[in-house]
Amino acid sequence: MGHTMDGGCQCGSVRYRVEGEPLALAVCHCTDCRKASGAPAFAWFSVRITSLHWTASAPQRFRSSDHALRSFCPSCGTTLTWHDERWPDEIDLATASLDDPEQVPPADHTFVRSRLGWLKLDDGLPQYQTTRSEG
Repeated sequence: MGHTMDGGCQCGSVRYRVEGEPLALAVCHCTDCRKASGAPAFAWFSVRITSLHWTASAPQRFRSSDHALRSFCPSCGTTLTWHDERWPDEIDLATASLDDPEQVPPADHTFVRSRLGWLKLDDGLPQYQTTRSEG
Protein backbone atom coordinates (compact mmCIF):
# COMPACT_ATOMS: atom_id res chain seq x y z
CA MET A 1 0.00 0.00 0.00
CA GLY A 2 2.98 2.36 0.10
CA HIS A 3 3.55 4.89 2.84
CA THR A 4 2.18 4.76 6.35
CA MET A 5 2.58 8.09 8.10
CA ASP A 6 1.46 9.28 11.52
CA GLY A 7 0.91 12.81 12.70
CA GLY A 8 -1.15 15.12 14.82
CA CYS A 9 -1.42 18.43 16.56
CA GLN A 10 1.09 20.12 18.84
CA CYS A 11 -0.62 19.12 22.10
CA GLY A 12 -1.19 15.52 20.99
CA SER A 13 -4.94 15.35 21.49
CA VAL A 14 -5.67 15.00 17.73
CA ARG A 15 -3.79 12.19 16.00
CA TYR A 16 -4.04 10.60 12.55
CA ARG A 17 -2.57 7.89 10.36
CA VAL A 18 -2.33 8.04 6.57
CA GLU A 19 -1.88 4.89 4.52
CA GLY A 20 -1.05 5.26 0.84
CA GLU A 21 0.94 7.39 -1.50
CA PRO A 22 0.72 11.19 -1.34
CA LEU A 23 -0.95 12.65 -4.44
CA ALA A 24 0.54 16.14 -4.37
CA LEU A 25 3.17 17.88 -2.27
CA ALA A 26 3.30 21.66 -2.34
CA VAL A 27 4.04 24.86 -0.51
CA CYS A 28 1.03 27.14 -0.84
CA HIS A 29 1.38 30.92 -0.78
CA CYS A 30 -2.33 31.84 -0.93
CA THR A 31 -3.74 34.36 1.51
CA ASP A 32 -6.11 31.80 3.07
CA CYS A 33 -3.30 29.36 3.92
CA ARG A 34 -1.17 32.17 5.31
CA LYS A 35 -4.03 33.38 7.52
CA ALA A 36 -4.96 29.86 8.69
CA SER A 37 -1.37 29.02 9.61
CA GLY A 38 0.05 32.38 10.65
CA ALA A 39 3.04 31.58 8.42
CA PRO A 40 4.34 33.23 5.22
CA ALA A 41 3.68 29.98 3.28
CA PHE A 42 2.27 26.58 4.17
CA ALA A 43 3.36 23.07 3.15
CA TRP A 44 0.58 20.59 2.30
CA PHE A 45 0.36 17.11 0.86
CA SER A 46 -2.76 15.48 -0.59
CA VAL A 47 -4.04 11.97 -0.03
CA ARG A 48 -7.17 9.98 -0.82
CA ILE A 49 -9.71 10.83 1.85
CA THR A 50 -10.24 7.12 2.51
CA SER A 51 -6.57 6.76 3.50
CA LEU A 52 -6.87 9.24 6.40
CA HIS A 53 -7.83 7.74 9.77
CA TRP A 54 -8.19 9.73 12.99
CA THR A 55 -6.54 7.65 15.72
CA ALA A 56 -7.27 9.96 18.66
CA SER A 57 -9.72 12.85 18.94
CA ALA A 58 -10.93 14.21 15.62
CA PRO A 59 -10.26 17.86 14.76
CA GLN A 60 -12.77 20.66 14.71
CA ARG A 61 -13.81 21.90 11.26
CA PHE A 62 -14.85 25.25 9.87
CA ARG A 63 -15.91 26.47 6.44
CA SER A 64 -13.15 28.71 5.12
CA SER A 65 -14.82 29.38 1.76
CA ASP A 66 -17.95 28.41 -0.14
CA HIS A 67 -16.29 25.14 -1.23
CA ALA A 68 -13.65 24.34 1.40
CA LEU A 69 -13.43 23.09 4.96
CA ARG A 70 -10.38 23.45 7.17
CA SER A 71 -9.71 21.56 10.37
CA PHE A 72 -7.66 22.26 13.45
CA CYS A 73 -7.13 21.00 16.97
CA PRO A 74 -9.76 22.54 19.27
CA SER A 75 -7.27 22.50 22.17
CA CYS A 76 -4.04 23.93 20.72
CA GLY A 77 -5.18 25.36 17.37
CA THR A 78 -2.81 23.41 15.11
CA THR A 79 -3.98 23.58 11.48
CA LEU A 80 -4.41 20.02 10.19
CA THR A 81 -6.45 19.69 6.98
CA TRP A 82 -7.97 21.47 4.02
CA HIS A 83 -10.74 19.76 2.04
CA ASP A 84 -12.16 21.21 -1.15
CA GLU A 85 -15.63 19.82 -1.81
CA ARG A 86 -15.05 20.14 -5.56
CA TRP A 87 -12.59 17.21 -5.15
CA PRO A 88 -14.43 15.05 -2.61
CA ASP A 89 -12.03 12.10 -2.84
CA GLU A 90 -8.93 14.07 -1.74
CA ILE A 91 -7.88 15.89 1.40
CA ASP A 92 -4.79 17.99 2.11
CA LEU A 93 -2.82 17.53 5.32
CA ALA A 94 -0.41 19.99 6.88
CA THR A 95 3.03 18.54 6.17
CA ALA A 96 4.55 19.83 9.41
CA SER A 97 1.84 18.04 11.42
CA LEU A 98 3.49 14.73 10.50
CA ASP A 99 5.70 13.09 13.10
CA ASP A 100 8.34 12.96 10.34
CA PRO A 101 7.69 15.77 7.83
CA GLU A 102 10.87 14.80 5.94
CA GLN A 103 8.82 11.94 4.42
CA VAL A 104 6.98 14.31 2.08
CA PRO A 105 9.16 17.19 0.89
CA PRO A 106 7.36 19.71 -1.34
CA ALA A 107 7.49 19.25 -5.10
CA ASP A 108 6.40 22.77 -6.06
CA HIS A 109 5.05 26.14 -4.97
CA THR A 110 1.42 27.08 -5.65
CA PHE A 111 -0.31 30.46 -5.64
CA VAL A 112 2.98 32.32 -5.96
CA ARG A 113 0.97 35.26 -7.30
CA SER A 114 0.14 35.82 -3.60
CA ARG A 115 3.71 35.24 -2.33
CA LEU A 116 4.94 37.83 0.14
CA GLY A 117 7.55 40.01 -1.51
CA TRP A 118 10.11 39.52 1.24
CA LEU A 119 9.95 35.71 0.98
CA LYS A 120 12.59 34.73 -1.56
CA LEU A 121 12.33 31.35 -3.30
CA ASP A 122 15.51 29.78 -4.61
CA ASP A 123 14.95 26.07 -3.98
CA GLY A 124 14.63 25.26 -7.69
CA LEU A 125 11.09 23.86 -7.37
CA PRO A 126 8.47 24.72 -10.01
CA GLN A 127 6.37 27.76 -9.21
CA TYR A 128 2.74 28.12 -10.29
CA GLN A 129 0.83 31.38 -10.29
CA THR A 130 -2.24 29.52 -8.99
CA THR A 131 -2.43 25.70 -9.09
CA ARG A 132 -0.61 23.10 -11.17
CA SER A 133 -3.69 22.63 -13.34
CA GLU A 134 -4.36 26.36 -13.80
CA GLY A 135 -0.74 27.38 -14.36
